[in-house]
Amino acid sequence: MKLTNRGRPSARRGKSASRTIKTLSALAVLGVVVLMTSGCSADEALRFGWPEGVTPEAHDMRQFWTWSVIAALAMGVLVWGLIFWTITFHRAKADGSDDDMIPRQTGYNVPLELAYTAIPFVLIAVMFYFTVIVQNKVEDKQENPAVVVDVTAFQWNWKFGYNSVNLDGRQLVDPADSRKGDPFELQIPQYREHEGEKEEIHGAAGGRSAEERKYLTYDKIETLGTSSTIPVLVLPTDTRIQFDLAAADVVHSFWVPEFLFKRDVMPFPEQNHQDPSFQISSIDREGAFVGRCAEMCGTFHAMMNFEVRAVSPADFAKYIEYRDANPKASNAEALEAICQEPESVTTVPFDTRRVSNDKLPSDIGDASNTKLAQCKPAQGGDS
Repeated sequence: MKLTNRGRPSARRGKSASRTIKTLSALAVLGVVVLMTSGCSADEALRFGWPEGVTPEAHDMRQFWTWSVIAALAMGVLVWGLIFWTITFHRAKADGSDDDMIPRQTGYNVPLELAYTAIPFVLIAVMFYFTVIVQNKVEDKQENPAVVVDVTAFQWNWKFGYNSVNLDGRQLVDPADSRKGDPFELQIPQYREHEGEKEEIHGAAGGRSAEERKYLTYDKIETLGTSSTIPVLVLPTDTRIQFDLAAADVVHSFWVPEFLFKRDVMPFPEQNHQDPSFQISSIDREGAFVGRCAEMCGTFHAMMNFEVRAVSPADFAKYIEYRDANPKASNAEALEAICQEPESVTTVPFDTRRVSNDKLPSDIGDASNTKLAQCKPAQGGDS
């Protein structure tokens, strides 16, 4: 025997629907309360987890990401709403009186079918349009950028060189001072025993002609990372910068989260049909920003970090002049010469002995203020 709630199944359905609506409303209110009490600002909430960008390209990508998520959530709410509406208000009757009834059919409703076919195509076309617009802005490259940086990735560190620096009409670094070289110059020779004799093990560049191997650039002013030193790449704010990428061994990826952009760093980029360069139109504020390899490249991939140090154009010019005048000076000494923290303040080197390190990024410096207190800039000269 089926219970019919005293012949009033509609009352039961009404109460059930009311409970469902109340539950959904309570969940919505709870979500708003959680957001408001989490300490997130409106700007942070609209970033949906993305870092705060420091370049115009990053701001464009963040806006595109925000509106993409909003559009996806709007579509999701519509779909979820239709699903909940259907299961709430179109359930089978409790008394079973509609067991043999066929629901009203909406098939072959041409206007409806055209609508739910055309609307997704319109949405996709709009998304594609804005994707192309933002992509063109991000990949835009102009002639004669003020700074050209050669980025070389190798297992498991980075080498940064200044190929060209032209600030306010002054050519501080001339591309003629750079040279092309072999990736083996960055690789530590490794050997294996074979029939009682040592046999050299070649890296990824092995077996290629000498001319093909000369795709890396070696510059007059360079910063090389080691197992004990995080490489700090010093860049000027409010200046167009080009990055030329190349790998000495396997595929890596150049990623600065605050740029909201990353690009693979490949060996033999020409043979791999890759455009190895990109530009940013400016860095909009001074500070330190961690950089990482975002492509699994071997044992110590997770420790392959670097730091971008953004300084004023005037301080950057002094930095380049100091390094040019003091070729034997370290990058740390050059940073101190312009009253900047000499070491990375966003990440620490990996101890290859696997000993725990209590020196965490939170207590090695202030990434938003890297200037040394009570410091006088050094004068150029030979050291």
